Amino acid sequence: MSGPLDAFYSSLRSLLPFDWAQPAFMLNALLIVLVLAPICAAMGVKVVNNRMAFFSDAISHSAFTGVVLGYLLVPLAARSYPNIQHWDLILPPLTLAVFGVAVGAGITAVRHRTTLPTDTVIGVFFASVIALGIAVISRNNLRGDFERYLYGSIVIAGRIDVLITWSLAAVVLLFLALSFNRLMLIALNESLARSRGIATTAFDYAFSALLALVVTFSIRTVGLLLVTAMLVVPAAAARNIARSAGGMFWWAVAFGLASGLTGLIISFYADTPAGATIILLAAVCFIASMLASAVRPRAAA
Repeated sequence: MSGPLDAFYSSLRSLLPFDWAQPAFMLNALLIVLVLAPICAAMGVKVVNNRMAFFSDAISHSAFTGVVLGYLLVPLAARSYPNIQHWDLILPPLTLAVFGVAVGAGITAVRHRTTLPTDTVIGVFFASVIALGIAVISRNNLRGDFERYLYGSIVIAGRIDVLITWSLAAVVLLFLALSFNRLMLIALNESLARSRGIATTAFDYAFSALLALVVTFSIRTVGLLLVTAMLVVPAAAARNIARSAGGMFWWAVAFGLASGLTGLIISFYADTPAGATIILLAAVCFIASMLASAVRPRAAA
């Protein structure tokens, strides 16, 4: 397995004869950003159109509690399976993803079963999961690498992270390719979509689960404090200048990819956190799109 991968990385270095592309950690980061930034932006189209930014924020902050639960289970797993080492590296990312999906499903379920406004339901979950995490930490006096999840650190990602990210990207892109038009119709008029035989509830659950997975995996790149921006900012920039839903999708992907790759390279030379630099570049794209949308009507006139 290592032979083909080593040959692939050697080929990448040959194709990219730049200083920033020579270290192995930068190649791993490049391969992750290459797919993670565009799929975040693509998922962000529905997030922006459906006003789900608060939803993704709740999922990202639930990561804190997911990580806490992972560290809580480490001693139990170590006693039960002493032959397996580094449970502190295995369990927190796993419980992070599982808990994030569970919170997303819970929010969706309650939203469908009550007449409460969506932001109220999300607010209840948001507060509850944060309180649970704080209570567990205080009760058990847990110690762990929580800063890694707060701020993100893509440069410490390994090859297994690359494989997982590309696998997730394949699932997300397949889902969007098969359901993009249905998702847009649901966003515009859920009643009309339901009358045309579209299983709106099933699509809602599926999108929420995938969004939760994308958010939890993105936390390793930009941290839970910034992950919502990775979804929202490129899509918001695309909405400023797009003339159609399809155009918004492709503009969002372009902004996400451009800010992701450029931000990663700049962070290498400027010695700044990659996640924060990527978000700042996305913000620059947003400002540029605002200026372009302001100039367009005058140009047309």
